[in-house]
Amino acid sequence: MVGIIASALLALIKALGGIFGNSYALIADAIESAADVFTSAMLWMGLKWSAKPPDENHPYGHGKAEALVAIGISVALMVAAGIIIRDSIFHIQRPHKTPAPFTLVILVLVILTKELLYRYVIRTGAEINSGAVKADAFHHRSDAITSAAAFVGISIALIGGEGFEVADDYAALLAGAFIIYNAYGIARPAIGELLDEEMDPELHDQIKSYASEVDGVRRIQQLRTRKMGTVYHIDLHVWVDALLTVREGHIIAHRVKDHILESVSQVQDVHIHIEPDSEPGN
Repeated sequence: MVGIIASALLALIKALGGIFGNSYALIADAIESAADVFTSAMLWMGLKWSAKPPDENHPYGHGKAEALVAIGISVALMVAAGIIIRDSIFHIQRPHKTPAPFTLVILVLVILTKELLYRYVIRTGAEINSGAVKADAFHHRSDAITSAAAFVGISIALIGGEGFEVADDYAALLAGAFIIYNAYGIARPAIGELLDEEMDPELHDQIKSYASEVDGVRRIQQLRTRKMGTVYHIDLHVWVDALLTVREGHIIAHRVKDHILESVSQVQDVHIHIEPDSEPGN
């Protein structure tokens, strides 16, 4: 909600500044902030949906909604970038007046605000292990960078004087290309999550280590992780002494599950298959 309100205000300020200050780079920046409002609203709805508990039709929960939201954010960024690039080329071909100096003041305000928003949101995304929240954070960072590009372009136009007006439009063009790059960076991990791609080798090593600490565990095989929003579901095969009773093997499996759940906060559930190990061992 903070992101939505801040982006809406900045979009209005930048649009008015661009119109009255003869700067298409600032107008392009306003388009980026308007896209921020839309994507932050998508994020808010997606997080509410992904937080719903498992039900009969969704036994693993609704966490995949978060990855869908991240892809939606990426698509919105692509659309905004396309509009900016198209209009930048149009204005390069049809030079306009030199931007007004006061537009630089607006851009400094925007850069500082968006960078603070980025730091706040990326910290929150890391704390709750949310790819969609991190995607929204990078959207704020991309807005700050496009504003910086606009600042440089307008500065060149003001310093260079007549004949350098297009520097403002080239800055907007560069901003559009950067937005596309960010959109890809957001979509790539989200697609991997939807396809249940193995995404965290460090988490694998942690889970293997914790599972091996349980008495009675001979070895761990076929460890797989499935990310569902901000949490993981784990599938693994645990090898135990083949001479143990079913009850004893069942007890070991529960000890492994409990130990992993206590040790790794991101794990929501562990699905264990017990394998008999006939080799001599401790």
